Amino acid sequence: MGRSTQEPVPPVRATRPLGSAQALQERTIVPPDPDPPPASAEQAVLAANRAFYDAFEAADLDAMSDVWEHSDRVTCVHPGWTVLRGWGAVAASWVAILGGPQRLQFILTNEVVVVERDVAWVTLDENIIGGHPGSTVAALNVFVLGERGWRMVAHHGSVVMVPAAERRGL
Repeated sequence: MGRSTQEPVPPVRATRPLGSAQALQERTIVPPDPDPPPASAEQAVLAANRAFYDAFEAADLDAMSDVWEHSDRVTCVHPGWTVLRGWGAVAASWVAILGGPQRLQFILTNEVVVVERDVAWVTLDENIIGGHPGSTVAALNVFVLGERGWRMVAHHGSVVMVPAAERRGL
């Protein structure tokens, strides 16, 4: 066998006696928190944003209601709809959409989150399965931080138009 070109590693010496209370505390393994807090505001906003799409996919009106702030300042623009203002109008739109027969699945891409103090927004593309074949909606979701955590105050979705040549496969 050949000789190793690496220098020998010096032995590790304990700085405290292995049986000391401090050494035992340092070796204590703490189980992970089953519900760890988000590591950052950005992650918390992305979790709230994901809850919005989870509620939409599940057609869960209660979960959708939990995502939104219930106030007069909320606004929503669904693709092809006029602007809706106030929680009553926005809630009614979700009753109509989620109560319908069509179920949608979202593949979210191009997702970017920005947090400025207690306001955050997420821009993304909603690639929709279950609607028109290959439909994509560019979306803006705005959240505010309050007593109940991050809640949506605005959603705006705009259908991405595909040029005719692409639709024909040219």
